[in-house]
Amino acid sequence: MFLKQIANADLAQYAYLIGCQKSGEALLIDPLQDIQQYLEIANADGLKITAVAETHIHADFISGAQAFSKYDPGILLYLSDEGGDFWRSEWALGLSAYRPMKEGSIIKIGNLSLNVIHTPGHTPEHVAFLLTDMGGGADEPMALFSGDFLFVGDVGRPDLLEQAAGFSGSQQEGAHDLFHSLQKLSRLPEYIQVLPGHGAGSSCGKALGAVPSSTLGYEVRFNEALKFALQGDKDSFVSYILDGQPEPPSYFARMKKINREGSGNQMVRNDVSLLSINEVERGIVEQGWVIVDTRPLEAFIPSHIRGSQFVSREYFSDFAGSFLEPEAKLVLVAEDNLRAREVLVSLKRLGIDHVMGFVHPDSFDDFSESLKHSIPSMQASDLEESALDEKRLILDVRKATERKGFKYQSSLHLPHARTIPDLREVPLVPLVIHCQSGLRAAGVASFLLRKGWQDVRCALGSPLSLRKVVPV
Repeated sequence: MFLKQIANADLAQYAYLIGCQKSGEALLIDPLQDIQQYLEIANADGLKITAVAETHIHADFISGAQAFSKYDPGILLYLSDEGGDFWRSEWALGLSAYRPMKEGSIIKIGNLSLNVIHTPGHTPEHVAFLLTDMGGGADEPMALFSGDFLFVGDVGRPDLLEQAAGFSGSQQEGAHDLFHSLQKLSRLPEYIQVLPGHGAGSSCGKALGAVPSSTLGYEVRFNEALKFALQGDKDSFVSYILDGQPEPPSYFARMKKINREGSGNQMVRNDVSLLSINEVERGIVEQGWVIVDTRPLEAFIPSHIRGSQFVSREYFSDFAGSFLEPEAKLVLVAEDNLRAREVLVSLKRLGIDHVMGFVHPDSFDDFSESLKHSIPSMQASDLEESALDEKRLILDVRKATERKGFKYQSSLHLPHARTIPDLREVPLVPLVIHCQSGLRAAGVASFLLRKGWQDVRCALGSPLSLRKVVPV
């Protein structure tokens, strides 16, 4: 048997390639849409991907299942048929390779067998896969591909459909479903390997561990959410799991829709052209092109092109999904063509497709003076005094869980992940924006300046100073 976890650090996401070395067949679970990477891995190990499976309809990236179906229509598509008609992958329903899965369905890949378990809660259609290596003589499962149902140190959040996609009342129902799904784990042996769909950094849970895998026995002992569920007190579990969940990025609703209905643009190109200064200036002035600036914060704040959107490299998908509209025409700031292609592919994973080309940061001096810009900044430790002196509104763009510990008395709260949908809540007054370091503040500041705010400042560094804040 061949088993490989394929990690994407930007999305904190795991795909899995499982192969039968005797037959040469392989199954791919939860791939991204840039499928070439998986084909190369399989080929290097003498395997051919003959099937693709999804644990659920994803909300944080465009799935690669449709791209595989276009690459080779003979690749089997194992997609959930649980949760009701609305939660089916509509794009696949008429395809000859579509294989709907329900509780108890079996997927065979050579001498490997995967038993399908319906595990609703994170989403109604969610399934997990129990792997048995029959070619090795086993008659009991060895691993659980748990998707976004069970993580290392956490469980899948049940509130995303309500908080991100607007399905009112669904989080309570999801939490109850998740409670019952987790109790199914008590029937499995403790030695089962837990192979999750995400790790630390994902917005699909609130306390995901950084370790890429675990065992069920370890999680039963030390995973607080799972322990709550297995103790059998449903009300306590529901209260625990819904409390303190981070604000989901606003692009999640759009990803859910694309992955359910399908997209006409599934093959990811990796070519991006270097643009001339004249081309970029004309595009900014005449067509409203947006510069996507991924340089370090200390380089962006004092010098960038007017109308640029700051997108932190460290949290690329989070920032891009929170601040970039899918219809925007984008110009990337990149040191070379290789870096530009990397950014292009990362954007396309989020359904952001309109990249016009890239510019080199060393060319900024050649732009017209009218297009050069900077964002005034101050140290966060001086934030409240400066804001009061200048009659500025303090805009706090941290998560609600961060704000629980302290807040500035005169501040307005707008979590950075909710900038696009909640923009109308921000008054057109002089602002100073703070987070915990300055990264999110710069992202929100550059977005507001693009949208017409005139007087915006950034607070850099940590704002923590107990004599200047009030407890909540």
